[in-house]
Amino acid sequence: MHSAQSYATGFIPSLEGLRAVAALGIMLTHVAFQSGMDPATFPGDLLARFDFFVPVFFALSAFLLWRRHRLDHAQGYGIARYYLNRLGRIFPAYLVLVVLVLLLLPEAAGISWQVALANLFMVQLYIPDALAPGMTHLWSLVVEVAFYLAMPLLALAVGARRRLIRLSTIAALSVLSLGWPWLPFVAASPDEGVPNMQIFPPSYIAWFAVGLLAAEFENRVPDWLDRIFRWRWLWWGLAMLTAWVAAQEWYGPIGLTHPSAFEFNLRVLAGTVFAACLVVPYALAPGDRFLGTREMQALGRWSYGIFLWHLAVLTVAFPVLGIDLFSGSWIVFLILAAFTTVVSVVVAAISYSLIEEPARKFVRDLSSRLERKQEPVGRHRQPEEGYQVVSETAGPGAQS
Repeated sequence: MHSAQSYATGFIPSLEGLRAVAALGIMLTHVAFQSGMDPATFPGDLLARFDFFVPVFFALSAFLLWRRHRLDHAQGYGIARYYLNRLGRIFPAYLVLVVLVLLLLPEAAGISWQVALANLFMVQLYIPDALAPGMTHLWSLVVEVAFYLAMPLLALAVGARRRLIRLSTIAALSVLSLGWPWLPFVAASPDEGVPNMQIFPPSYIAWFAVGLLAAEFENRVPDWLDRIFRWRWLWWGLAMLTAWVAAQEWYGPIGLTHPSAFEFNLRVLAGTVFAACLVVPYALAPGDRFLGTREMQALGRWSYGIFLWHLAVLTVAFPVLGIDLFSGSWIVFLILAAFTTVVSVVVAAISYSLIEEPARKFVRDLSSRLERKQEPVGRHRQPEEGYQVVSETAGPGAQS
């Protein structure tokens, strides 16, 4: 068995590459929907469930943050710095996107000032009909930010307790979260003037739990299981099979049909399995030739920008390419996918270089200076290696 280690901080290149795959997968599901791919036939059904790359983002965030910060937060140490770093990682590029979409995207020209403010302050999920054109995918980022806010509270509650207590607490919260859509006031939404509470953060605890639990088992994997985790084809096959099953009409409603509480539970469970199949093997048995390439590492660094910008790029792609929405053609899908991918990657690279990285460096330097003034004498801090945010998604995002 690999040597146990309770406080791991090493950067894992394969997870950086997986972040890129997740961002591109979320992009493809939106391209498939807006190009009119039939979600009742293959491969439109599989592409429709590429929205399960949102739980991949959530699980990545949970794994990367929990493995680094559990012990510090359990002692109440560095929480202010953690929040400041999250703020610096998420909001600069986000605010630039929101302002540019509100100012330049014709589809967003007619929204109310209340909706504009809700998007600027990242509370659009909690306001009725506040998901603005070119930014509807950002609901998952709102959910992820809720996790960022709650994680130190979880660490303070159980971070320093025995591992069995931590595992039991995370598992219990996941099970309890399945009851959220059954609550009467949640099931009654969305009524007129009420937001869709079914997609509020409590519904997705199980997706974050995948990463939290994986972090608890890091460096505790027996050699035989490590070998199985390295059968990447097996786990990708299981993930795609899960997505395909969840896309069938007998499993639950397809398209934009509002699911019942039971149908929503089924979808969340399928997303949990999908995320576990992809995140757990790479997290607990690191290393992958393809995901570790320079190209995938670069795309991983830019993945938050890809997630942020791709829907605005896709919205612009239709008039630029002279294509109608919901054309329902494979050729249209491929053209839109190629255009959106190339432009989104370019914009994301620019966003990373000019906005994300300078903002993150500024905030980290600021938080380091503030913390050095308060740091107890003799306290040794590990370096901030590999401290990044997933988006996404996406979704829920991206982002960890």
